Amino acid sequence: MPGIAQGAGEYFEEETMDPDQKIKVDSMAMEKIRDLSKYIGIIGNKSTPFSEANRVVARALELFADGSVIGVSTLDKKEVKQYEIKTYFERLMALSYDKVKIEWFDIQYISDLEQTPDGKYVGVVTIYQKFEGSQNDALVYKDVTKKDITIYVERKMMQVEGMDIDFWDVLLGDIVVSETML
Repeated sequence: MPGIAQGAGEYFEEETMDPDQKIKVDSMAMEKIRDLSKYIGIIGNKSTPFSEANRVVARALELFADGSVIGVSTLDKKEVKQYEIKTYFERLMALSYDKVKIEWFDIQYISDLEQTPDGKYVGVVTIYQKFEGSQNDALVYKDVTKKDITIYVERKMMQVEGMDIDFWDVLLGDIVVSETML
């Protein structure tokens, strides 16, 4: 049952998600995560032309909520560094390996979507990322990183041919490193 919530000085109607909508939203979230995985592979691939990598970076940035960061770790350091998403992509393009291979696997929700007081929903998806960096066809570095991705779901409105259409939108948030292993 809808209620009234206050946000940023305005009142709006809170809407809960029915089970069919939740299935669609879960599917949309997983699709965006698969897109991001594909984009990271293209951006990190040293054979991708610079102009194409920049085009893919622009597409990838559209997947994220403003202010999101991504954690980066290595096996030889305990410290996890946090980078703004755009900076992360720029650093990924500039890695000094001749060849970079990045794959995501075992993608799964670890927390169901929960409604926040402002009417939005938040959840967490876990992925495993396999990273390999080669120099002169020799593997120089590899690791597997477990990462948690925050998912934000909110009701949005847009106009199509003069009609207001409301829909649930999914944005990715922070990507946090929870474990780095060989």
